[in-house]
Amino acid sequence: MNNKILLIARTGVLIALLVALQWGTGSLTAAAPPPFNTLVTGSVVNLILIVSVMTGGLACGAAVAVLSPVMAFMLPIPVGPQFPFIIPFVCLGNLTLVALWHVIGNKAAKKVITAHITALIAGALGKFAVLYVGVVLVAIPFLLDLTPQQATMITTMFSYPQIITAAIGGAIAIAILPVLKKATRS
Repeated sequence: MNNKILLIARTGVLIALLVALQWGTGSLTAAAPPPFNTLVTGSVVNLILIVSVMTGGLACGAAVAVLSPVMAFMLPIPVGPQFPFIIPFVCLGNLTLVALWHVIGNKAAKKVITAHITALIAGALGKFAVLYVGVVLVAIPFLLDLTPQQATMITTMFSYPQIITAAIGGAIAIAILPVLKKATRS
């Protein structure tokens, strides 16, 4: 029973932290050009997603992955999904990142850095692929009624910056995970 309560509490804290950081970085960078604000907020989001799954397990990571874009849309966070049709694709992209980190990042203790680097690469490419196919190839042409300028902006946001933000978030996670894991064990 105590483990379930701890998992629920940890998940709640990570969701609250993620929403606060999304809002904070989104607000601070709202006036910046789209690639920059996406890079800052996206990197923070990916960091929290990875920390969630690596310290709280798959259920924690999945909950944070799904609730992140929903909360970003509902609040609304300046660089969050502005169109409801994009939310399921962002959820799937986040879940892909979380699942790959869970499977690959939790390898043998002797090769933990290799596992984390492999998870960083696989997670970044996996999330990018899901978001590019879902948003750029499906949502934009078939689900959204956008001006050419809006379509270009969203295409840019959901293409190469996704690899970069997942890699930055993963690199920061690799640096801080040893300390976080040690702290969560005690």
